[in-house]
Amino acid sequence: MPDNESRRPSNFVIGNIFLGAAAIMLFFFVTLWEVLGVFALLMWMGLAAIGVYFIVKDKDINPGGPPN
Repeated sequence: MPDNESRRPSNFVIGNIFLGAAAIMLFFFVTLWEVLGVFALLMWMGLAAIGVYFIVKDKDINPGGPPN
């Protein structure tokens, strides 16, 4: 019987989505800087920080089992 946690994306996936958005934003950063100014930099830093937060939050705190 599947549990409810398997239906929603893990924090690792959510973090990678935010980091992917931050990486894509770098391709258009010159244009974003011209339009938004410093807010573009703050938005990029926020996306990267949120992405790293979600990836680190998904870290397993339980000790690992024996190696196979």
